[in-house]
Amino acid sequence: MTTEMEKAGIPVVQVTSVVPVAKMVGSNRIVLGHGIVNPLGAPDLPLAEEKALRKDLVKQALDKLQNEADSDG
Repeated sequence: MTTEMEKAGIPVVQVTSVVPVAKMVGSNRIVLGHGIVNPLGAPDLPLAEEKALRKDLVKQALDKLQNEADSDG
């Protein structure tokens, strides 16, 4: 899905815990998520720590979005 959105001119960042699969399907901007079930969170963490984790992951994604797509994900 990310590659089709990129083809349409919509920049995309994929947050995933399965980076090799994202690379295999052609994603250009990839951020390593926290876990398979909850890539953008960690319900087992205390609330303040989970919010910090989510904020950091979203910041990473926004930083990637601002940069040109690179070939190594």
